Amino acid sequence: MFLVAKKISSVRYMTQDEADAFMWDKRPLVIRFTDGSFLIPQMDDEGNNGGAMFHQVNGNETIIYTL
Repeated sequence: MFLVAKKISSVRYMTQDEADAFMWDKRPLVIRFTDGSFLIPQMDDEGNNGGAMFHQVNGNETIIYTL
């Protein structure tokens, strides 16, 4: 229910400075919503590094890798 009715205001890759602040090697997507909240994929639930996202539409898959 967390994402229901949320509207995306911007999508970008995390900056190197932001990744450094998290002590991450990867720079995942930062998805910002109109209410000011944001979503950042992580490699695990402990936040050990940035993670990749997977997208599938009608059997055609797209993997969005981290940098």
